[in-house]
Amino acid sequence: MPLYENVFIARQDVSSQQVETMTEDFTKLVADNGGSVAKTEYWGVRGLTYRIKKNRKGHYVLMNLDAPSAAVLELERNLRLHEDILRYMTVRVDELEEGPSAMMQSRGGRGGRGVREGRDREHSERDSRPDDDGPARKVAAGDAAVENAASLDGAAASQESKED
Repeated sequence: MPLYENVFIARQDVSSQQVETMTEDFTKLVADNGGSVAKTEYWGVRGLTYRIKKNRKGHYVLMNLDAPSAAVLELERNLRLHEDILRYMTVRVDELEEGPSAMMQSRGGRGGRGVREGRDREHSERDSRPDDDGPARKVAAGDAAVENAASLDGAAASQESKED
C-alpha cells in the first residue's frame, strides 16, 4: 500500500484531550477503510505564521499512514468537514520515518531555551574564531569613518572661510 504523512492543525481552543480523541477517531476511520496508522505524534500547541480563522495558535498532529488512496481521500474529507480543524496536509512518501520526526528531535535537544540557543552558540563560535584581518578590518573601517568626518569638517571649515 502507499505510504503517507498527514499533518493537521486543530484550533487552540480545544483541549489536548479533545485533540487525542480526534486523532483516535481519524485513526479508526483510516482502519475502517482498509489502512493503518503506523505512528502518531502530537507536536503540541505552536504559533501559526499568520491568522487562520481568527486563531493565532494551533495543536499540531502528525500521522504516518499506510493506507489505500480511498482511505486517505475519506480522511481528508472528514478533516475538511471537522469544525475544529484549521488546516491539514497529506503527502505521499517513499518510506515512513522510524523513530521521532524532525519536529520532535529538534524539540528534545533544545534544553529549555529554545532554538535560539543553537543560533547563539553558532554566532559566539563564529565571533570567537580568529580572523586574519578581523581587528585590522575594524580599525580600517574606523579610520575611514574618522577620515570621512575630518573631510566633512574640512569642507565645512572651507565653506565658512569662503563666506567670510
